[in-house]
Formats: sequence, structure tokens, C-alpha cells
Amino acid sequence: MGRSLEGMPVLVTGGGSGLGEAVVYRLVKAGAKVTLAGRRAEKVEAVARRAGAGACGVVGDVTVADDRERMVARAVEHGGGLEAVVHAAGNMYRGALEELDEQALHDVFASNTIGPMMLTALALPHLRERSGAVVFFGSVHTQRAFPGASPYAATKGALETLTGVLAAELGPQGVRVGCVRPGGVLTELNQRAGLMDDATAADRMRELGAAHALGRAGTPDEVAEAVEYLITAEWATGAVLTIDGGLGLGVTNA
Repeated sequence: MGRSLEGMPVLVTGGGSGLGEAVVYRLVKAGAKVTLAGRRAEKVEAVARRAGAGACGVVGDVTVADDRERMVARAVEHGGGLEAVVHAAGNMYRGALEELDEQALHDVFASNTIGPMMLTALALPHLRERSGAVVFFGSVHTQRAFPGASPYAATKGALETLTGVLAAELGPQGVRVGCVRPGGVLTELNQRAGLMDDATAADRMRELGAAHALGRAGTPDEVAEAVEYLITAEWATGAVLTIDGGLGLGVTNA
């Protein structure tokens, strides 16, 4: 039997929107003490308010060292410790190879890969105390080749590989490491990156539905369910859990 979420102190980055927001609601509903972090104060405050007394917010950027320290400190204060870290913060950067900007590449790796690595290291002493868990987010982009998505796919491929390496490294210390690989889910990631507006994103997701074996895109809560499993499953580590409705299978209905 997996461990209970009741009273469990959890830090969720990117908790002000998208998949991170869904994780916050699901874990708080199950009784966890969730600290959600994000760069946009109004988003963080709104989610913390809607989630209820089990949640508190902290404004910060995972690419900034002082902000990472503040996230961990606030989570420990709110929860009386820290038992799980969920890395939902991330940015999208796309473009043809010959048009990519070097600084933009550094920036997307800083937010999607380097920031989560550094934050995990900072949280590690607390995770050791509780034999806790770390959850990263991969992407179906590592399974299917979408032209123009090389920067984003590279950051997610790095996280999926990192999952296994850190599981081996931290397992003897009692810390489990997992990764959720989602398929098509409507979030504001593409809109925030300026790639499309809300209506275009919704249309794109409907069109992509036929490429999933189950015939539809997923919901944020369906992905959050997998995060909950990896946090509570006592014998699961090093796993990249695919929750994509079959998009990664390469079906040709679309």
C-alpha cells in the first residue's frame, strides 16, 4: 500500500497554471500541505485561494538561486518539512534549427532542466529525512518528432534521462525519483510563449485528438493523477510514466 497524502508537505513549482495547478488541487483535496510556486503573483495567489487552507503560495522563478531557496524555506515552514517536490514549471521555445537564438536556448534549458536540478539538490536534505519523492515532467515530444520543437524536446529528453540517473543516485538515500510523460493536454504553455492565442490552441488540441489512440486529448487532472501515484508509490523509482492517451504510439488516425 502506498503512503498517505494526508498532511504530506509538498512543493509544486509552476503551480499557478496548467499541469502544476491541477496537481495542487488534487493533492490539497487529498489532504497534502502544498506550497505552490510561480513567477506570476496574481496566478499563484488565485490558485492558493481556490485550493483552500492546505495550500500556500510563494512567488519565485526556478532559474533564480535566491528564489529557489525561498521556495524550499516556505514549503518547510508551511508543511513542517518537505516530502515531495513536483517540477511543473517550464517554458516553451520553438523554431527552425537555423533560426534558433543561443540565449533563448540557454533560457529554456535554465527553466526546464537546470532549475529543477538545482532545486532538487536544495531540497534533498529535507527529502532524505522523510524518504521522499521527486517528480519531473517529460513530454510526448521525446517519443514523436514534431518539426520545430527541438529546443523543448531536448530539455524534456534531458529530464527523462535525469530521472533514471537520479533514481540510481538517490535511491540508497531513500529518495524516489519519477517522471510523468504527458500527451496532448490543453494548457497555456504555448500561449504564454506567444506561439498562439487561446482559440488557436484549443483548435489545435481538438485536431490532435485523432492522433491519440483513445481519440481525444487529455485533461490536466488525468495527468495529475499520475503525479499522485509517483509521490505515494513506495516501490516506484526511475519510472517515466506515460500518460498520453496513446499519442506516443504513433497511430495514424490524424
